[in-house]
Parts: sequence; C-alpha cells; structure tokens
Amino acid sequence: MQLFVLTALTMCAFAANSILNRLAIDSGASDPAGFAVMRVLAGALVLTALVLARGGHLPLHNRRRVIGAGSLSLYMIGFSLAYLTLDAGLGALVLFAVVQITMFAFTAVKGTLPTRQQLAGAAMALAGLAYVLWPSGTVRVDPAGTALMIAAGVGWAAYSLAGRSEPDALKGTAANFLIALPVTGLTLLITGAEWNMTGMGYVLAVVSGGITSGLGYALWYRVLPNLAPTVAAVVQLSVPVIAILGGVVLLGETASARLVFGTAVVLGGIALAVLQRQRS
Repeated sequence: MQLFVLTALTMCAFAANSILNRLAIDSGASDPAGFAVMRVLAGALVLTALVLARGGHLPLHNRRRVIGAGSLSLYMIGFSLAYLTLDAGLGALVLFAVVQITMFAFTAVKGTLPTRQQLAGAAMALAGLAYVLWPSGTVRVDPAGTALMIAAGVGWAAYSLAGRSEPDALKGTAANFLIALPVTGLTLLITGAEWNMTGMGYVLAVVSGGITSGLGYALWYRVLPNLAPTVAAVVQLSVPVIAILGGVVLLGETASARLVFGTAVVLGGIALAVLQRQRS
C-alpha cells in the first residue's frame, strides 16, 4: 500500500510539473529554454541544500553520474527544444511512447520478457493516451522536433532505469541535477535558444525545479527499486492524463467526453499491467 501511495504521489508531482510548464510557456511568462535552465538550477539548489543540511555529501565523482546526469541532461535539452516545433499533445505521445519502448526493450535484453497481459495493458494505456492527446485538425510533424523528443524519451527512460541502482535517492538526484546544470545551460546557449522570462516565469520555474522536479525525481528514485521496469514504464502513462485533469480542476479547462473515455482506457490499461505484476 505504501508503494502505491508513493508511486501515485510521484505521478502527481510529475503532472504538477507539466501544469507549471504549461502555465509559464502558454502565458508567455517564459520561453522553453529559460524555463528548463531555471528548473534544473532550482532543483540543484534545493536538493543540494537538503543533502548538506543532513550532514551528507554529494556523490559527484561516481560512475553512476555518467548515466544519471547525462540522461537527465538529454531529457531536459530534448524536451525543451522539441516543443519549439511540436504540438504539445503530439510531443507527449512521442515522449511516452519512446519511454515505453525503451524500458520494455531493456527488460527483454536483460532476459525478463514482459507477459502478454503486461504488453496488452501497456498497449491499451498508450492507445487511450493517444485518443486523448491526438491533435485535432492539421497535424504538424516536424522531423527535427520529433527527433529531439525521441532523444528526450530515451533520456528519461535511461534516467528511470539508472534510478533502480541508486543507493541514496536524495544524494543521487542532487548530484544528477548539479552536474546536469552546466551541460543543459551551455547546450541550450550554443543552440541559440532565446531567454525571455518575466518575474512570474521565474517563480513558476523555481517551483517546478525545486519541488515538483527536484523532490519529485528524488521520490521517483526511491520507489524505482521496488518497481519492475515494465510497471514503471506503464504507470507513467498516467502523468499526461493527471495533468489534463489538473487543468480542468485548477485552470478551468473543459472536461470533454473524449477526455473522460480516454482516461478510463488509460487507467484500465495501467491496472491490467500492474495487477498482473502483483499476482506474479
């Protein structure tokens, strides 16, 4: 029961992060690149302060940082630049589809093949997500943006898989954020990304980085060792749905019949995959 609560709390943190991102960028309070850099900076500062307050040290010179910080940087950079040319819904679909494929492929390579019921649940949840997020009207599929989002998906999948072997979730996440900061900032600067942020944009980015990203990712690293990679991949499909429902509750957006039906399909697919794992 505790694992379920912690996992649900983590998914809500990820969804809240998406809402904050949408609030900042859709309102013009921030551009994607500036938001990403401030998000990583805030996460690094908050997590480092917590580690030092506990009398701990940051494991910066550790081989785990190669994958942890590297994959986090890849995710942040790809995610930020992809949304300059991709529709938000289509971008989310590409991201989570790649995360699914990468994490399922990892388990297959490791010799732990997912069951038919887990595969059916993942397919069902992804289909429900596609039904909810598929853009209406003309679909703009930019090749460069799609490639960047695929890279972001691989980065996040690798970051999630790396968390399964992290001995201290808080220290590991703090070190990842600290190393990812200069990598993310310099890369976005080199690509010529603009920096246009208002005071509200900074506030939203700091909340996103320090709380829903930093603490949320630390919590994710804590629960990952107790989740099979296939289950960890499937439950993340709930994040866009929670974010959309949060928009309905917090931002006054409309809850359409399409959203309600798609949400039911996503949750049904997640339950199908996760309950199979519990029985086995």
